[in-house]
Amino acid sequence: SEAFICTNAHPVGCHQNVQNQANYIKANATTKQSNPNVLVVGASTGYGLASRIALTWAYGAKSLGIFYERPASGKRTATAGYYNSVALHQLAAQDGISAESINGDAFSDDIKRETIDRIKGSMGKIDILVYSIAAPRRIHPRTGAEHNSVLKPIGQSYTSQTIDLNREVVTDITLEAASEQEITDTVAVMGGEDLEFWTDALLAEDLLAQGATVVTYSYIGPELTWAIYRDGTIGKAKEDLETRVNTLDKTLSDKLGGNVYLSVNKAIVSQASMAIPVVPLYMSILNQIMDTKGTNEDPIAQMGRLFTEHLGPDLSPTLDAERRIRLDDRELRADVTAEIIERWGQINTDNFREISDYNGLQHSFRNLFGFDVDGVNYDEAVEIELNL
Repeated sequence: SEAFICTNAHPVGCHQNVQNQANYIKANATTKQSNPNVLVVGASTGYGLASRIALTWAYGAKSLGIFYERPASGKRTATAGYYNSVALHQLAAQDGISAESINGDAFSDDIKRETIDRIKGSMGKIDILVYSIAAPRRIHPRTGAEHNSVLKPIGQSYTSQTIDLNREVVTDITLEAASEQEITDTVAVMGGEDLEFWTDALLAEDLLAQGATVVTYSYIGPELTWAIYRDGTIGKAKEDLETRVNTLDKTLSDKLGGNVYLSVNKAIVSQASMAIPVVPLYMSILNQIMDTKGTNEDPIAQMGRLFTEHLGPDLSPTLDAERRIRLDDRELRADVTAEIIERWGQINTDNFREISDYNGLQHSFRNLFGFDVDGVNYDEAVEIELNL
């Protein structure tokens, strides 16, 4: 099955996904329409998209989204993120809410300049900056060097079990340790430097409002995933992000009485997470356990919680000892972790469909691209050339 390398997307399915998320916020948020100005860098999928939707419909936020997505060309569909953004524009317009987007490389100075011009021209100062980029490579705007991120352990190779998504078997995988250069490159792509560049650029132009909030996202996960995640190359990048968040917080606090926060979120099925070895098998087990307990949350539920309980007009967040917002509290509950460890020791090719929700994982993955979405007629012809 090539199901996990999805090269096309369905515009109607993507529209329905965005509609469902907007409906969730409308049904659950009891916030007042204070119409903050919001900039979302990485706004087209996953937590970035969910943040934009949550802020748009919880507060009537006027938003500008930055993303790097491909429009349709010829017989080739646009990317899911492109269709998601078209849908968000349409749904916001129907509700009389302003939503604009810029499609280009957020790592570049050009897109930062274009964003600044757009904010000056049609928005006014930014109240909330959400930074949620998951990219595999970055061309450094100062040096021109190309950095490619890798997902590898550090120090020594690591062997664990994973699910081979193409052959649908549980199998061992060995990941070689990263070189120093690979660690440096991963930090350059997934660390905090670009967030710093964005924040500095907005501060230099006096485009952050008094008391502005900046938030970015991270993941810690249970010890089971640490060799590949927290103690691996991506963990090093997240450490860099965390360090810079705390430094930027002091700057913003001094200059504007604002804050910079890191929210640690739950593991979710995304194009990025499905590419990490070990993680899809872990998520299959996790989701079945959390579904059974009634504690599972998809991205919009997580971001609904973030922006109505922690961050937003008149809210102050609950932080852990390291100044982090913890939305991974339910994932890391002791009873959940214990059950995961037990199943992790039992799981194999014969039983993985019973003791984990592999079918749900596949369903969630197809959903990302607008497929397998309830209420969509996939037999109908659709227009794939939509414009932002």
